Amino acid sequence: MAAIWSPEQKFRIWFEIEAHAADAQAELGVIPAEAAKTVWDKARDAEFDVARIDAIEAEVKHDVIAFLTHLSEIVGPEARFVHQGMTSSDVLDTCFNVQLARAADLLLEDLDLLLAALKKRALEHKDTLTIGRSHGIHAEPTTFGLKLAQAYAEFARCRDRLEFARKEVATCAISGAVGTFANIDPSVEEHVARSMGLEVEPVSTQVIPRDRHAMYFSVLGVIASSVERLATEVRHLQRTEVLEVEEFFSAGQKGSSAMPHKRNPVLTENLTGLARLVRSATFPAMENVALWHERDISHSSVERGIGPDATVHLDFALRRLTGVIDKLLVYPENMQANLDRLGGLVHSQRVLLALTQNGVSREDSYRLVQRNAMPVWRGEGNFLDLLKADADVKNALSDADLEALFDMGYHTKHVDTIFARVFG
Repeated sequence: MAAIWSPEQKFRIWFEIEAHAADAQAELGVIPAEAAKTVWDKARDAEFDVARIDAIEAEVKHDVIAFLTHLSEIVGPEARFVHQGMTSSDVLDTCFNVQLARAADLLLEDLDLLLAALKKRALEHKDTLTIGRSHGIHAEPTTFGLKLAQAYAEFARCRDRLEFARKEVATCAISGAVGTFANIDPSVEEHVARSMGLEVEPVSTQVIPRDRHAMYFSVLGVIASSVERLATEVRHLQRTEVLEVEEFFSAGQKGSSAMPHKRNPVLTENLTGLARLVRSATFPAMENVALWHERDISHSSVERGIGPDATVHLDFALRRLTGVIDKLLVYPENMQANLDRLGGLVHSQRVLLALTQNGVSREDSYRLVQRNAMPVWRGEGNFLDLLKADADVKNALSDADLEALFDMGYHTKHVDTIFARVFG
């Protein structure tokens, strides 16, 4: 990912754009065919001297002119036919979109690896019972596999969004000053687009419209938020008083400089921070949409930062998250112990519904269930025993009825249906 954004790679893409444009110009007879051939022959395998280009730019104060000057040093007199009818934005914007498309390809590979890891672990723990939580408080039973299936479905949506964003941003503009093609034929743009694996930008006002890029970076921000969501889940489940899962802790690893016993969720904490960095690119990308008239360069400094930063950070984050899931330590016995901590209160809704189905009003049913639940919440007895001893409850439900309501399997009877929806 870092190589995509290196100066060497950037100048290589600039050269390819210019050389493909020269080929198209030669086909039209605008420049000599031999000149276009010379550009390729002399610079195709050339190593562009970044320091030399920087030195020229320090004098001329223009990056594309600095590059073209260095290219002329390599190509010779035929370089005068390069950049015919083009403007700097033709090169800069087309290159940026090539880089974003290539970055998206790597991110799609990362998502595929993460999805594979999530699917593997979800199937492994499809039936591993655990407590579901709302507001951080015990709610009703679920399975750990369902937690991972939810994450799989979320990242599958992220992948679809990124594919769309890649397609939307992969456009080419070779339209000249203010985008009118006054000094260059539209067929040149079509040729460069085909050669660089891009689509033609329908209307480029000398720059490619930045709503495309705003969409792209917004999608990266959403993916980062999904990374943080799963990382936060792992962090909560690794807390000492929960300890249902744990990041892999390798031999010789140390968790604290002061406390030798510590095993901290450092990888998922790191992922939470990385997500913030990726999301920080979304707002400036949206602000880049409103440029002055046909163009200005207020977006340029922004994109030089957020392009490499957001894609490199997300690339690293997705790979790190894949490793976390792949090696995640899962403790089903702790999940069961936590399920049992509230003395059966996780079945309160089922008791509520059973009372309403046996003639008790919903208001009275709620009052009866809560009346027996609160002592258990305070550690005073077992929920099932208290219900059996409650005369008002016994008027509607027998002991056998109540016992049947405490079946854990009731809560997992549709797990296969959900898995079929997610994994097909």
